[in-house]
Amino acid sequence: MLILFSAGGSAALMLGALGFQYIGEMPPCKLCYWQRYPHIAAIVIGVLALAFSGRVFPAFGALAALSTALVGGYHSGVERMWWEGPTSCTSGSVGGLSADDLMAQIMSAPLVRCDDIAWEMLGLSMASWNMLASLGLCVVWVMAMKRS
Repeated sequence: MLILFSAGGSAALMLGALGFQYIGEMPPCKLCYWQRYPHIAAIVIGVLALAFSGRVFPAFGALAALSTALVGGYHSGVERMWWEGPTSCTSGSVGGLSADDLMAQIMSAPLVRCDDIAWEMLGLSMASWNMLASLGLCVVWVMAMKRS
């Protein structure tokens, strides 16, 4: 039951992300995509864990949930300007750039920036909510591992 809850939680988070993307018309940034990959892995791991007993699959599920939580935490810090994100999806300093260099930077900038908060609830962005939910799923995966 814990494995089903954990894998189902990742599936629900993925469906939510896809809903924001396709229904809410909020395209994901690079770091948003990075947060999705471990959820996809956790869903696959959950299916395997339901088919095969043992602690290995729940341990990998916990690792996948922890991975997406860490990326979500990193992304939250980028959004709040606590640290810089990947140069391919954040804005950098424009000090000392010539007009031509600035224009080249603008023209090569991605459409969706990682340091913009597209949506938030209760003062937390989607990345922050993903981090918190994924940490909770990690705990449930660990509980499933201990019961196996």
